[in-house]
Amino acid sequence: MKLEPIYTEKTQCQDCYKCVRDCPVKAIRVVDGSAMVIPKACILCGHCTQICPVNAKKIRDDLDEAKELIAAGHDVYVSLAPSYVTEFPNLKPGRLISAIKKLGFKGVSETALGAQEVSAACAQLLNEGGNKLWISTCCPSTIHMIEQYHTELVEFLTPVLSPLQAHAKMLKNHYGPETKVVFIGPCIAKKNEANGHFELALTFNDLRRWFTQNNIDWTDLNDDEEFVPKSAHEGGLYPVDGGMVDGIKLCGAPENTLYMGFTGVKQVQEALEDIKGQEHDCPVFVEILACEGGCVNGPVVSKPGSTAAKRIQIYNNTPVAEEASNTSELDFTGHFSSREIPKVKYTEDELTAALLKVSKKRKEDELNCGGCGYDTCRDFAAALLQGKAEPAMCVSYLRKLAQTKATALIQTMPSGVVIVDEDLRIIESNRQFIDLIGGEASIIGEADPNLEGAYLERLVPFHQYFTRVLQDPDKADTKDIRYQGKILRLTIFNIQNRHVVGGIIQDITEPVIQREQIMDKASEVMKKNISTVQKIAFLLGENAAESEVLLNSIIESFKDPEA
Repeated sequence: MKLEPIYTEKTQCQDCYKCVRDCPVKAIRVVDGSAMVIPKACILCGHCTQICPVNAKKIRDDLDEAKELIAAGHDVYVSLAPSYVTEFPNLKPGRLISAIKKLGFKGVSETALGAQEVSAACAQLLNEGGNKLWISTCCPSTIHMIEQYHTELVEFLTPVLSPLQAHAKMLKNHYGPETKVVFIGPCIAKKNEANGHFELALTFNDLRRWFTQNNIDWTDLNDDEEFVPKSAHEGGLYPVDGGMVDGIKLCGAPENTLYMGFTGVKQVQEALEDIKGQEHDCPVFVEILACEGGCVNGPVVSKPGSTAAKRIQIYNNTPVAEEASNTSELDFTGHFSSREIPKVKYTEDELTAALLKVSKKRKEDELNCGGCGYDTCRDFAAALLQGKAEPAMCVSYLRKLAQTKATALIQTMPSGVVIVDEDLRIIESNRQFIDLIGGEASIIGEADPNLEGAYLERLVPFHQYFTRVLQDPDKADTKDIRYQGKILRLTIFNIQNRHVVGGIIQDITEPVIQREQIMDKASEVMKKNISTVQKIAFLLGENAAESEVLLNSIIESFKDPEA
């Protein structure tokens, strides 16, 4: 089964939820800790592939499929995105064409040729449509956005093919219906745009990788190669914001047309919300592009940003004629439909129940910290109800859960436990600790069973052992100490270097007394019987020596190691 254009490599996903946080349409479902893209909800803007810190969001690799088309003997032509100008700024077009043809392609054509036909079709719509609103359809990502999330605006989409689809139709008409077309550009969404118009879409990164695999010798290339069947003109402006508008104006659109342009998913979303239901007394054309600054900053460009510099490059390298350059008589009509993602509204009771799953019982518990990837705790609760999120995504819930588990474990331990910070202030302790040390601790413990905030040095005389481990974590050790007539075994361990240490205290008084009694008894037995042993040694032989060794070993094994 063919992978989706964007997918998650589960073994690499690190549960950071950065993609959830940054996805403009929240098309991410977390399953077993891994953030998976929801194909039907995704608009393929590619933002998640850019911001994932461990590169767990992958772009489908179609390079082998392109190679197979060529290997099968098909005439395969490249539709090259006009943003090649900023992607390969140091290469003359002829040299780039020559390199691409060495990969086995029959020829290289400019997608901008299709853009010029789209400009003409849009100008015609503006001339014939009266004071109607039209929204551009050259960006597949924004088309997904409208068809799925702003369905009431579908009727305002220009019923025109995208520049790539129009270009592929032109190439197949010119070179024959069996011609295969492979797009190369900066866009991931193009991978879902084929629909019979062209075969597949590669990225500029794929092209570079292919050049490397084929060991292209850049010194052995022809600078005189040309685009087929001809070179484009104003269509080359499409990869920057306003470029499409410039093309439409050149095609004779009404002079009173109101043009607006928006780039970047968030800006486009805001604009779409704003224009709904607006009245206007002139033709209105809205150019929208999902990538900020236009296609020159697509999700797989080698150098994101520098929009102004790229804009200058595009305009400097695009020959614009005084008249429109469209010449095709083909029909470039496009069709769009609603594919609405249902917006589920949950009741207050449902949201409250979901919030309870992450221990949020009161309004004050709703921190709205955004750690889960959602703007508010209630958005997160809705995602829980939709099956898009898991309770473990809530940082405050996990912290509370861990604290509850740790506290329960500490309180049920039969030994005394105390945890202190670098100032020897108690962070947490248990009842057994209070009972063992008594005194002031018992008094404080009546008000606060954890002794939180109390100074250890005021409660016990052996606080210096804790200080020693705070100063040098390697000095964590076990000591037997005498305290208030008891013998305590103190084990101090490091928790956070030089900041937090813990201590476990056991009362070993009774085992020590029993040990001393056994040792005294063994010594007495030995003294009383030593002479007898000596007298009958000749009868017992080695057995006498073994008896003495046995008694000695008993005594030694019960001696106080601190003595």
